Amino acid sequence: MPSRNSFNASTPDRTNFDADVPLSPQVSFIPTPRGTTNEGSSQAARSWRRIVRRAGRLGELAENNVGLLLVASSQFFFSLMNVGVKTLSSLDLPVPAMELILVRMAITWICCVAYMFFMRVPDPILGPKGVRYFLVQRGVFGFLGIYGLYYSLQYLSLSDATVLQFLSPMFTAIAGAIFLREVFSWREAAAGIASLFGVILIARPAFLFRSGPGTHDDSIPAGVDSMMLRAVGDSTTANNESALSAQRLTAVGVALLGAVGAAGAYTTIRHIGKRAHALHNLVAYSALCVIVTIIAMIVMRTPFVVPTRWDWVLLLLFIGIAGFTGQVLLTLGLQREAAGRGAIAVYGQIVFATIFERLFFHTSPSPLSIVGTCIIISSALYVALTKKVNHETKTRPESSDDPSVEEGLLDEHHHDEEEATAGASIPLSDNPSSKSPAH
Repeated sequence: MPSRNSFNASTPDRTNFDADVPLSPQVSFIPTPRGTTNEGSSQAARSWRRIVRRAGRLGELAENNVGLLLVASSQFFFSLMNVGVKTLSSLDLPVPAMELILVRMAITWICCVAYMFFMRVPDPILGPKGVRYFLVQRGVFGFLGIYGLYYSLQYLSLSDATVLQFLSPMFTAIAGAIFLREVFSWREAAAGIASLFGVILIARPAFLFRSGPGTHDDSIPAGVDSMMLRAVGDSTTANNESALSAQRLTAVGVALLGAVGAAGAYTTIRHIGKRAHALHNLVAYSALCVIVTIIAMIVMRTPFVVPTRWDWVLLLLFIGIAGFTGQVLLTLGLQREAAGRGAIAVYGQIVFATIFERLFFHTSPSPLSIVGTCIIISSALYVALTKKVNHETKTRPESSDDPSVEEGLLDEHHHDEEEATAGASIPLSDNPSSKSPAH
């Protein structure tokens, strides 16, 4: 039989061993990724995340300032309209100011009524029953704004009338705080005052800049107001030279009345909010202006210039369409923004006017105009960037059973929060004890 040998486990008698034989490396057909590739991918991902975050912040900023952006956009179209007015006034036979107002408001009325009939908006002519009085009020205030401007231009220089006109945003902020009980912070007040200072630097009124270069009215941009600042400027120079102090004082008072009228129009639009379609405001405003303008042309025996050239017709249509677009954007913006903040964006018109003056008429702005423009832009950006996300007015919301309450030109589901604020107001004159603005 085979013998079995037992296995004896023993402890090694040494502590040093030879080195292990290295194994042969395995051949791999898949390349090993480099470390720089991983680093590049992570860096690209971080850059993309930063871009997404910044885009999100910009989107949130735009969403919080929709009304302000709409009002600023309206000033762009108003300035374009004024470029057309200046071009039209340079023709051999210039069109009278009253005729331009009539044409512009007639085009606005036709476009508004046609759109509302086509879209089957209820009550396209008179508006919803609950706000008809305020629609008429909006038309009256709007006409006072135009009348105050044109009357003052008969006795005041272009620059003086410009500065008085741009008092309306401050009046709007005060009216919104008093009658609509909207919040108007000291930051917004400071921005409004700074913007007015910028307007003064651009307009350089004679009572502040009595001598020196740049005080002539030709330095004023073509689009500083409603349509006729330039068109009537040349015809009023002689009157400005010989106007009596009493007439100038009266003109200043009427100009202030016009600024109050413009502020009343802005405040009334804000008070109506979305209880009426945005175009209902324009129908009331344009209809009243057309009626009063026709009566004024008959009483004053103002001749009606019939266009004899195609460029006349095209410019008249351009003025009407640009003015209509600007009014729509202005109304939509004031429906969605507090009156004080929204009115600050009106100062943007003089910025666009300065730019268009350079582009279309090759007029270089003075250093003071550049400084004033920078002040206005900085103030507008400051107001936009310092708005609180949950900025609400101290008013109670109103509701209406009329189906046209929520009609508007923008999608309503994007503005649920604004709807609670846009209709929020205390009736200006629904009862004898309520406060109401001056008529």
